[in-house]
Amino acid sequence: MKDGQEDIDPTESQEWQEAIEDVIARDGADRAHFLLDKAVSQARASGAALPFSSTTPYQNTIPADDLLEIPGDADMEKRIRSINRWNAMATVVRANKAEDGIGGHIASFASAAVMYDLGLNHFWRARSATHGGDLVFFQGHVIPGIYARSFMEGRISEEDLAQFRMETGGKGLSSYPHPWLMPDYWQFPTVSMGLGPLMAVYQARFMKYLENRGLIEKSDRKVWAFLGDGEMDEPESLGAINIAAREKLDNLIFVINCNLQRLDGPVRGNHKIVQELEGSFRGSGWEVFKVLWGKGWDDLLERDTSGKLRQLMDETVDGDYQTFKSKDGAYIREHFFGKYPETAALVEDWSDEEVFALRRGGHDAQKVYTAYKRAVDTRDKPSCLLIKTVKGYGMGGAGEGLNTAHQSKKLNEDQLKAMRDRFKIPVDDKDIAKAPFVTLNNAQKAYLADRRKDLGGPFPSRYTGAPSLEVPELDAFKRELQGSGDREYSTTMSFVKILTTLLRDKKIGDRVVPIVPDESRTFGMEGLFRSVGIYNPLGQNYTPQDADQMSYYKESKDGQVLQEGINEAGSMADWIAAATAYSNHGVPMVPFYIFYSMFGFQRVGDLCWAAGDSRARGFLLGGTAGRTTLNGEGLQHEDGHSQVLASVVPNCISYDPTFGYEVAVIVQSGMKRMFADQEDVYYYITLMNENYHHPEMPMGAEEGIIKGLYRFAKTDKPGKKHVNLMGSGTILMQAIRAAEMLKEDFGVTSDIWSATSFNELAREGQDCLRHNRLNPMSDPKVPYVTQTLSGAKGPVIAATDYVKAFSEQIRPFVEQPYTCLGTDGFGRSDSRANLRRFFEVDADHIAATAMHELYKAGEVSKSDMQKALKTYDIDGAKPNPRLS
Repeated sequence: MKDGQEDIDPTESQEWQEAIEDVIARDGADRAHFLLDKAVSQARASGAALPFSSTTPYQNTIPADDLLEIPGDADMEKRIRSINRWNAMATVVRANKAEDGIGGHIASFASAAVMYDLGLNHFWRARSATHGGDLVFFQGHVIPGIYARSFMEGRISEEDLAQFRMETGGKGLSSYPHPWLMPDYWQFPTVSMGLGPLMAVYQARFMKYLENRGLIEKSDRKVWAFLGDGEMDEPESLGAINIAAREKLDNLIFVINCNLQRLDGPVRGNHKIVQELEGSFRGSGWEVFKVLWGKGWDDLLERDTSGKLRQLMDETVDGDYQTFKSKDGAYIREHFFGKYPETAALVEDWSDEEVFALRRGGHDAQKVYTAYKRAVDTRDKPSCLLIKTVKGYGMGGAGEGLNTAHQSKKLNEDQLKAMRDRFKIPVDDKDIAKAPFVTLNNAQKAYLADRRKDLGGPFPSRYTGAPSLEVPELDAFKRELQGSGDREYSTTMSFVKILTTLLRDKKIGDRVVPIVPDESRTFGMEGLFRSVGIYNPLGQNYTPQDADQMSYYKESKDGQVLQEGINEAGSMADWIAAATAYSNHGVPMVPFYIFYSMFGFQRVGDLCWAAGDSRARGFLLGGTAGRTTLNGEGLQHEDGHSQVLASVVPNCISYDPTFGYEVAVIVQSGMKRMFADQEDVYYYITLMNENYHHPEMPMGAEEGIIKGLYRFAKTDKPGKKHVNLMGSGTILMQAIRAAEMLKEDFGVTSDIWSATSFNELAREGQDCLRHNRLNPMSDPKVPYVTQTLSGAKGPVIAATDYVKAFSEQIRPFVEQPYTCLGTDGFGRSDSRANLRRFFEVDADHIAATAMHELYKAGEVSKSDMQKALKTYDIDGAKPNPRLS
């Protein structure tokens, strides 16, 4: 019946309603839901246009009659939880007294204390001999509460707790979860909003991948992600929830703390964030549990025979709910319950204190526990818990329900006393100003110890005992070391051959994880479809269009390739999951994620930084790299800066190789460092799609390839007119051509230098400068660049397919005159030859630049310089490509 339509048979309508009420009374709400769902499905199949709603009423999902008892001593847990609240607050307050402006957050943990307490007491299992352990993404702003809990357990000392956010001395506690800073404690970095939920989805997905491939045992392990309702506005927060439902990730639980506040105000002042999120998650196929109202509301709802209270709950917007908790009972009575006579009557015999004491569901331990248990027991779909709380709960005038709650870092004595009295904390007035930490008594300590013992041990805790892998020796890639012979191909093809060799390796082949967004055929990797298959937990329930072809599109439950579609962020999150499997699962995996280089570091730079923090180990391959190499794509697709972006991630080792043997040496060296020696680094390698001849590796080149520079070709008898031409990637080929031109046209001899990594050269050089600055009385260290170029005659001209800043990094370490050519500016669509001339990195410009340097040094005449400008068609009036 549509709104406003007359009920043509009220008796029949009443019979239907009574029938449903009878089913609920006799068989429960689930049975009623089943029958109604069947009826709706049949009506729609018959063509009825029934209304759709992705949300349920603004009520608790789990009825009061279905609540579970919390195992253990609930009163003991409540008392410990109150002390934990105090210590969390004291951690931030004391830090800001010691160092004004050090920051930290009180209000977030105050709102979420029940959620974390229950998880640590009853749900989150540590890694042990019998269990792989759960994975938990802690919300970044609640971290003082987690440290405070570890302090009560004896894992963190009072001295450590007193050095919250004071880390440079080596003993402090990190501001947020940072595995790089606390490698034995934190599992994941989370405080960059939106990355936690995205990475959690792919951690859960990768756990299933490992199970389906037989690399870990199938188990009941869970991935929990704790999020804020404001954080859900980040596109990454909701961007991957469909894949979680599609792949039935019942090992994934999102817990969203709906305290209705962002950092500066309400999340949805005019609407309801809980209802909005419920619609998103239910519509995507998740199981959703709403925990909105504490026990005090159950009696009111039971007496709500008119339905007005439920109506009032539904129509009240979040902005008002926030305001109510920042006021008092009298205000709530007047502005909430007073809206309708029926609701006012429900609390007419209540005091204002009783009205204000009505709690939201997130502060009711039994209701939260029951929702957790239901989520853990859910099968074949992920779960989302929408738990309503008050930001700054228990902080009173210092932040409870206030727009300023997130900025609360300090409490005055009156506010400290109020919080102490509210939670009955044993602190005397004479000590209150110090905000002292409170320790547990022996019984409380024993209780917490028993809880964690039952769950396998301390938590959070990051596993660091993964085994090393036996990686292939360099000669396993002898095809690449021997050169291409008469053939021409790209470094991308060299990589594919190296990857194929690794996949066939009997010792580590099953650990290799090829990851591609949606470009396998672009990168020449379609042969992997048939040989190792594309992972799909449902297998392949259709006949692929290309089933009659050699490299048909093959999906399988134990497939090895992760083919993520047009989804760089998801692919990167997948790679992080694989690259941290050594810690999260005790199973080292060797992930290779290849992507259009322009859509790597530029598009997902925040995830690249998180990978460094996560101590990820693996390879990122920036395919079709270089601003002039991917010639037809134009401004947005042509990458001239990913190498510069890679340089800012401290533990990202990056290379721009030219030849197949360089790729082989880099990959083999990287595998040894990461998987044999277990260094916490990861690699970024740019690859090109330009075909050319690949020579055999020069004898003794390995060290220089790894360090970043070696002499590719040396002139036996350098003439008076001599230069050093340096390059990387495909532009090294232009330098080689320029050397030939200079010899033929002007009798200039050249040494050719392959700079496989300007980034690594610059880092090593800066390390030498730092050592010399800090140790002026010691023998100075000489940078590798300086050593390698020592004795090199003549100027050095460096040309790359990247912006000049890339090669400029090593200028302080080059003693010879040094000139950099690069591709500053926006990309263009054209032929490679035209693009390289436009950006002034072609052989003509390299040769002309060499002549200019010789002319400045007095080694060539003015007439030769003029002739070179004409020979190489150099236009001095040409517009600057950086500004064009």
